[in-house]
Amino acid sequence: MTIQTVAVVGAGQMGTGIAQVLAIAGYDVTLTDVSAAALETALSRVSANLAKQVERGKLQGIDGKAAVGRIATRVALADVGRCDLVIEAATERESIKHKIFDDLVPHLKPGAILTSNTSSISITRLAGRTPHPDRFMGLHFMNPVPVMQLVELIRGIATSAETFSAVHTVVERLGKTPVIASDYPAFIVNRVLIPMINEAVFVLHEGVGSIVDIDNSMKLGANHPMGPLELADFIGLDTCLSIMQVLNEGLADPKYRPCPLLVKYVEAGWLGRKTGRGFYDYQSEAPVPTR
Repeated sequence: MTIQTVAVVGAGQMGTGIAQVLAIAGYDVTLTDVSAAALETALSRVSANLAKQVERGKLQGIDGKAAVGRIATRVALADVGRCDLVIEAATERESIKHKIFDDLVPHLKPGAILTSNTSSISITRLAGRTPHPDRFMGLHFMNPVPVMQLVELIRGIATSAETFSAVHTVVERLGKTPVIASDYPAFIVNRVLIPMINEAVFVLHEGVGSIVDIDNSMKLGANHPMGPLELADFIGLDTCLSIMQVLNEGLADPKYRPCPLLVKYVEAGWLGRKTGRGFYDYQSEAPVPTR
């Protein structure tokens, strides 16, 4: 299983970052999204990011131009079916991911590998809807992809050794560090991280501390680079809630109950940086706590 061409499904922040690091590593990338505007924005973002790397001396100008040239964009999902590897990086909703794989399967080349960048959903369950679950696994990049060095590799119950080896090789070629996680809800990183964020929201909900004091406590008292509420805004409160719901449903332990305040913020559409308001309001020059 030698991988030369890679398709990335979803031109959001994660998909764009994944396409960028693949192109820099020399892979021919097809980036697809239902929105032509999203694809245009993604290419502009990649070009700007690579220009900054050239400016900082981390990348040669000719290499940056070549990387951008290796990314093709397509609106039709069927157009990515001839790639050796597909990385699904769509919204963290299982129904959407199933729909993508259902639509993609008829167009796949023989031997193609399917992967999901899901941060919490069962790889075995996603694979079970495809005709070749042995050629399916989890490939979870961290955000922001160009900066973060870790990638979680998750085998489904049917994932073959050949599939795992091929995907592992891709991660190494990207210069990332792979860790192997079992197919349990939220895997390793989010199994630890998101409940911590949820607990920080409970601390706020119960009036134990303010938004600023909670974040400063963890930054200065635990040496975290970002406070948990600031980080939640960066991740997206809807994503945090979705992962907590997966943990709550999958492990049936009350310690994974989503904080009611987190639910309320999501219901209000206060999803963090991407909507301009979450635990902080980002409308002004400096973020302002919303409570």
